[in-house]
Amino acid sequence: MTEITVVGGGLAGCEAAWQAAERGVKVRLFEMRPDKKTGAHQTGDLAELVCSNSLGSKLPDRATGLLQEETLLLGSLLLRIAHECAVPAGGALAVDRLLFAKSVTERITAHPNITLIREEMRQIPEGVVVIASGPLTSSALAASIQEWTGEKQLFFYDAIAPIVTYESIDMNIAFRASRYSRGDTNGDYINCPLTEGEYDAFVHALATGERIELHEFEDEIETGVRAGVERYFESCLPVEIMLRRGRNSLAFGPVRPVGLRDPRTERWPYAVVQLRQDNFAATLYNMVGFQTNLKFAEQRRVFRLIPGLQQAEFARYGQMHRNTFVFSPAILHPSLQTKARPGLFLAGQITGVEGYVGNIATGLLTGLNAARLVQGKKPVELPPTTMLGGLCNYITAASERDFQPMKANFGILPPLPDPVPRGKRERALLYSARALAELSEIITGVLA
Repeated sequence: MTEITVVGGGLAGCEAAWQAAERGVKVRLFEMRPDKKTGAHQTGDLAELVCSNSLGSKLPDRATGLLQEETLLLGSLLLRIAHECAVPAGGALAVDRLLFAKSVTERITAHPNITLIREEMRQIPEGVVVIASGPLTSSALAASIQEWTGEKQLFFYDAIAPIVTYESIDMNIAFRASRYSRGDTNGDYINCPLTEGEYDAFVHALATGERIELHEFEDEIETGVRAGVERYFESCLPVEIMLRRGRNSLAFGPVRPVGLRDPRTERWPYAVVQLRQDNFAATLYNMVGFQTNLKFAEQRRVFRLIPGLQQAEFARYGQMHRNTFVFSPAILHPSLQTKARPGLFLAGQITGVEGYVGNIATGLLTGLNAARLVQGKKPVELPPTTMLGGLCNYITAASERDFQPMKANFGILPPLPDPVPRGKRERALLYSARALAELSEIITGVLA
């Protein structure tokens, strides 16, 4: 039987390799780390999470919750491991990132049908291939993809948030709570409340903080690629860039206080900075939504203005890294096969799908379809009424003018039949019920 080559040991690549291997197909999985490092990864483990440790909401009336449920129904390995490594996060699925990566690495390397090869793949290989090289695709492979597609690659900058130690948080000021009391009764998040005056002082310092010049992160970008242009993905804006939209842009964004009552005042604060548990030991906490490109010294100065973080010790500073994606409408079918070469699949962020679960889900679909292809079966295209099918349909059907990375959301799904409930959550539950019913039919029919 023909073996499959998977390029990239991130979320999409590991899931793709596992799905093909579970179907009896031999897989060669290439991962360039740790021999060749990136600007964001810290370990050599597979599936290392470099941004948030949260995989998003797991609630059934949320788009990410639906995508998680679909991916679990399809037999995802990484989603199962995520639940095994979960840490408290209210209605979200968050993981101990080190344990998660270690667990994925152990399961992948132990599979008899998977051979892990620790070297850089510098060009698109021959045969049946899944390219899941992620947002930090190496320059050589990116050039090979660019040459093969004939399309100009699109580059944008992404940012990650700082992590602080629990022992450095002043719990006389900060308080535990989940928004609207979701999750654990003691509160899964640590919340740092700000008065209006404290908020003003903080945003002034943030607006005037010194940032790292982008060219310091461009050493892997080859000549001729659009470099130095500040292009960010909307859902991962650095807070200092978000602040350019106005004084209250953070108060209506990552520091919105809704649903969080300060036990000292019994009222909602003017603003709240939330910290989410980042490891099982609860010794590290992630600053939710605080992606940044401030210089490290400036991060200490500015973020220590937040009440409760005056003595914060940073286990990891925020930083920026380069993300890469292709113009999928010209390149891909909804099966994630390339149009010009049916044996070549793309998965994960390089396709324009955003979010950890989106990466896992597209990896699953490509692994499943690559295995079907070598077994003489027709690759599957999921209906656009499912969240995964809707994402694949969106990235492969968007116009050049409208195309940008997309995460799971109910807006990409076909409308519900009349009568449509007026309530947002009621509509979401109907979208979810329809999607799961149709996916179940495919699983028991086409995929059985």
